[in-house]
Amino acid sequence: MALALEFASTVRHDGHGGLTDDLGTPEGFAAWAGVPADEALRLRVVELRWAVRSLFARVARAGERMDTPHLMDFERALAIVNEAAARVPRAAQLDWDEQPRLRYVDSAGEGDRLTAALATAAIEFLAGSARADLRACPAPRCVRYFVKAHPRQEWCKPSCGNRARVSRHYHRGR
Repeated sequence: MALALEFASTVRHDGHGGLTDDLGTPEGFAAWAGVPADEALRLRVVELRWAVRSLFARVARAGERMDTPHLMDFERALAIVNEAAARVPRAAQLDWDEQPRLRYVDSAGEGDRLTAALATAAIEFLAGSARADLRACPAPRCVRYFVKAHPRQEWCKPSCGNRARVSRHYHRGR
């Protein structure tokens, strides 16, 4: 669950009316993913991230937000996530020291393992029970998702709650 939310949260409000993308540059991608900067892989991961965010938006019933123009239709998002998860072929291997032992190995490259791990984390999250508590933060300009940890939680972070209250106060005074 944590990896899926962390991955989706690589996009956030920049504080100036736009979005900040942690994966927006090869250097930012390499720092976040812990792999060498490879532009083709970065673009695949960014596409996967938007697919995951599109599925999160559907589950959380997120309305119009700053990231809406980047979201994909449901069928395309679902196909991208499933295809990424399937990129890692897994084969049974029999090891035999004193006793026969089964282990699984994959023959995929580092990039395919990364995208498959991210897609699998999203699939496990979306198919799991935590999905019911997934929320889109309703604070002004926030594009984050969070898992509601207690009944009174309304925002992803306290700063979003403060921003929402300030905005409400401002609009009441006008």
